[in-house]
Amino acid sequence: MVGSCWKPSTEGDDGDVNGRVDGLLWYKDLGNHLYGEYSMAVVQANSSIEDRSQLESGPLSFNHEGPQGTFIGVYDGHGGFEASQFVSENLLSNLKRIVGEDENMSEDVIKRAFSATEEGFLSLVKKQWRSNPNIASTGTCCLAGIICNDMLYIANVGDSRVVLGRVERGTKVVGAIQLSAEHNVNIETVREEVRSKHPYDSEIVVMKNTVWRVKGLIQVSRSIGDAYLKRAEFNREPLPYKYRVPEPYFKPILSWEPSTSTHRVHADDQFLIFASDGLWEHLSNQEAVNIVNNYPRNGIAKRLVKAALREAAKKREMRFSDLERIEQGMRRDFHDDITVIVVFLNPKLTDSTSSLSGSPLSIRAPANP
Repeated sequence: MVGSCWKPSTEGDDGDVNGRVDGLLWYKDLGNHLYGEYSMAVVQANSSIEDRSQLESGPLSFNHEGPQGTFIGVYDGHGGFEASQFVSENLLSNLKRIVGEDENMSEDVIKRAFSATEEGFLSLVKKQWRSNPNIASTGTCCLAGIICNDMLYIANVGDSRVVLGRVERGTKVVGAIQLSAEHNVNIETVREEVRSKHPYDSEIVVMKNTVWRVKGLIQVSRSIGDAYLKRAEFNREPLPYKYRVPEPYFKPILSWEPSTSTHRVHADDQFLIFASDGLWEHLSNQEAVNIVNNYPRNGIAKRLVKAALREAAKKREMRFSDLERIEQGMRRDFHDDITVIVVFLNPKLTDSTSSLSGSPLSIRAPANP
């Protein structure tokens, strides 16, 4: 591969403390979090990578006497990296602050953290509106998972996805269970939801170039950012005309509010696959689960990314090695930025008498310099 924009990794004695770089691919083969092991990988397609991701394990509040757990975030940006970068720097901090106030973890706490992050970014857009109007058209999908004690909390806006690998009862088969709800108007139920919220706008969702889009502009119906589709004050000059909605609107077109769910972790739950839609465009839920289940843990996120790239190459009737040679920017014609975090679950997670072990952990996929 050529033309990488990744920052160099900082390697420790194991050669993989902060991950490795191979051209447009960054990966962390295997590490430990409070409840098991994890593997991460990201491959760049855009000229400037728009995905951001993080895994943090340790105290879930600034009060270290509060709950401990593992936080996983996948932020698939669009229109630029500003929104995904902001979320990666602020969502967990907002969560820790609110958990410290409530002294517990809940779906409501997570929603409040999303709301605070959204408001923080829109405030940044307002500050930069005159000097950097394009920031108003920047947004991000936001998928977050929190493992705390024996509970798993999921929150999502956009079309990233988390899939659970669980042993099917009475068998050795590991099945795929999707835990996140997606907000992409190519899904009929999502289109109907958007139409029901905007009954007087016959063109709230339109087909454009064989793809359904909100106002002909964007596929997702929920996001962090995208200020130009949430506040009419940003739907005007100096925002470039191509982003503007032609007619005035009086209520937000997109929503920031996540779909949330809570799951009690079961002894049959083996692992979680968090990934941006770049992976799911090429692999089904069960295909991804089969790969994780049938291959060694070490380097498994990288293996998933490469499986998706091979499918992308196959769809274009080209060799995988030829796809690897294509530089960022041009690569976007073949696949999206792809982020994958695989989180393995220790069976003792369901044992309330087991104690957490390990030092606090914070790892993020690197961004462009």
